[in-house]
Amino acid sequence: MAGAQGKIYRIGYLNPRASKDAVDDAFLRGMEEHGYTVGRNLAIEYRWAGNDLARLPALAEELVRLRVDVIVTATTAGTRAAMAATSTIPIVFAAAADPVGAGFVASLGRPGGNVTGVSLQTTDVAGKRVQILHEAVARAPIGLLAERFTTPTQGTTGILVAETLAAGKQLAVQIVVREIAAADELADAFRHFRREQVKALIVQAGPLTIQHRATITELAAREGLPGMYEIRNFVEAGGLMSYGPDLRENYRRAAAYVDRIFKGAKPSDLPVEQPTKLALVVNLQAARALGLTLPPSLLARADEVLR
Repeated sequence: MAGAQGKIYRIGYLNPRASKDAVDDAFLRGMEEHGYTVGRNLAIEYRWAGNDLARLPALAEELVRLRVDVIVTATTAGTRAAMAATSTIPIVFAAAADPVGAGFVASLGRPGGNVTGVSLQTTDVAGKRVQILHEAVARAPIGLLAERFTTPTQGTTGILVAETLAAGKQLAVQIVVREIAAADELADAFRHFRREQVKALIVQAGPLTIQHRATITELAAREGLPGMYEIRNFVEAGGLMSYGPDLRENYRRAAAYVDRIFKGAKPSDLPVEQPTKLALVVNLQAARALGLTLPPSLLARADEVLR
C-alpha cells in the first residue's frame, strides 16, 4: 500500500517541453510500480512551458500556490525555477546534467536542502561522443549543435562545448560550434555547417532540440551528416547514433524518489543517483541512407542496433 490510507498525493510536474513524451509515461509507470495510480491515490498537476524557458518561474510559483507535495522537474532551468519558488516543498529532478555544478545540491552523496533526484551525467561523456563519432566515420570537421540560453544559469551548454572542444583538440579534430535559441534558427545553423564544410555532427539534448529532433535528423540526413546524439530519442527519429543514459529510465527512477519522500524521507538525506549504464544505440537504416559502412568493432560494442 502506497503512503497513508485514503490520502491523495499531489505532484507538481514542471517541464520546459510543450507536451507529454515517452519519458513522462515512464515516470507514470514508475509511480504505478510503487503503488500510485492517478485518480485513486495520486494527482498530477502538469505545467508545460512550451519550450519557453522564461515561463518556468511563473509556472513553478503556481505549483507552490497549489501546495503540491512534491515538484518533479527536468533540465537546469526547470529545477532552478522550482528552487527559486520554494525552499520547503521537496523537489525531485529527473534529468540534471550537472546538479553539483549547477548548485542544486551540495554533493551527490549529501544533497542538503530540499532538492535531489537523478543526474544525467551527460557532460562527463561529451568527449567520449567525439571519440565514438570519429571512430565511426573518420570525418572532420565535426559540427556541434547546441542550445543558446539567455543566461548561463539556464543550462550547461558552456560545459558541453568546453568538453567537446577539449576532446576535439586531443584527437586533432576541428569542432565547429553553432548555438541556437529557436527552431527558426535551425536552417541557418545547417547552412553555417555547410559553409564550414562540416562532415559530421554532434547535437546537444535540450528542450528545444528534443522537441524538434525530427527536423534536426532530417536536416542532418539532407546534408549527408552522420549524427551523434546525447539520447536515443534522436536515433528513433532517424539519427545515426546516440551515447548516453536512457531518459526513460531516469524518469522511472525519479518516481522512486517521489515514493520515498511521500513515505517520509527528506530530500537532503537521499543521495543523487547517477546512471548505472551509458548505452550506445546505432541506427543501421540511417547508416545505409548515408552510404556508411560502420566498423564491425563499433557495432559489436553497441548496446542496441536499430535495423
